[in-house]
Amino acid sequence: MDDLKLSEIWIYPIKSLGGISLQQSKVFEKGLQHDRRWMLVDENGQFMTQRVYPQMALFKLSMNAEKLKITYGDQAIDLSFANPATLDLMKVTIWDDSVLASEVNKEHSEWFSTLLGMKCKLVFFPEGNSRPVDVTYKVNNEHVSLADAYPFLIIGQPSLDSLNAKLEVALPMNRFRPNLIFTGGEPHDEDGWRNFTVGSNRFVGVKPCARCVLTTVNQDTAEKGIEPLKTLATYRKQNNKILFGQNLVALDHDYIHVGDLISLQ
Repeated sequence: MDDLKLSEIWIYPIKSLGGISLQQSKVFEKGLQHDRRWMLVDENGQFMTQRVYPQMALFKLSMNAEKLKITYGDQAIDLSFANPATLDLMKVTIWDDSVLASEVNKEHSEWFSTLLGMKCKLVFFPEGNSRPVDVTYKVNNEHVSLADAYPFLIIGQPSLDSLNAKLEVALPMNRFRPNLIFTGGEPHDEDGWRNFTVGSNRFVGVKPCARCVLTTVNQDTAEKGIEPLKTLATYRKQNNKILFGQNLVALDHDYIHVGDLISLQ
């Protein structure tokens, strides 16, 4: 069998906007460094995602050591890591969780509001603020960032290849927004993973990832379709949920690198 190897690392600093591919990343309890530490909320403090606002896919991100750059067509704005937010905390809602976050500043909120055609705020979630993972799946009382439910998501390239073999038009991995992609093994091997290492960093697989309509949004055009959910429903449905990928928590908080070997315990 081919070695299991980490082939790609992705972060999505602002929830439901474009992702950034990295060669290495620092693992934190809440997720990879900078991953989903920001999000957009509406006037009621409710989180916003491509599920409802598919045009959010058109915001693309890049970064250097000091800042994020967010672009939308020919518009762009920078977001400094040094001054991530104001000091005023506000209650925001993400799924069933209420958490305390801070508005980054009025300028960023107005920039997004103008481009999306609705009032919204860009908020930052400080590392020390509380958001426990579901007690059913915790290992060491982990907390999560503004990701849907868990700090990390891993998907094997063979899983996507197997799906694409069933589709009329192949889809890219960005439909599924994983943090970690690996090569080697068989399709959906990750379903059964519990304890494993990426390089020297230990992870625990806690729950298969249930997929939603966000996977049907073309990340280049923001158009919604019916795939891949239509096809996945024919062979990846369990208890009325369509599963693709595995949610993780981390036991160690070291760096991981593209090319790291993955070892199952």
